[in-house]
Amino acid sequence: MSQEEFEGAVGDGLDLIPDELARHIDNVVILVEDEPPPEAEAADLLGLYEGTPLTERGEWWAAGSLPDRITIFKNPTLRICESRDEVAEEVAITVIHEIAHHFGIDDARLHELGWG
Repeated sequence: MSQEEFEGAVGDGLDLIPDELARHIDNVVILVEDEPPPEAEAADLLGLYEGTPLTERGEWWAAGSLPDRITIFKNPTLRICESRDEVAEEVAITVIHEIAHHFGIDDARLHELGWG
């Protein structure tokens, strides 16, 4: 799968976010990288949220804060998927999972909800 096709799958995943939630996403950049950083806990990491969740932002946050980062990792996703349809599904799950972190939802709750 090309970089362009993978980035398209990420865009499709973002399109699945309901408008009433999407309008609350604040100061976030979505990136695609080939591999997780070497210091990542797992080489098979599919996505990573780095930032301050909306639930933890106070008045101090807006003063000079850089955008939160959501990174979707292409190669680990491609390694676990066997078809383009499977890649699209996995990317959508990963995008929604990482956006949920932006809203302050932790991994335990995401697993309970079936988005783990």
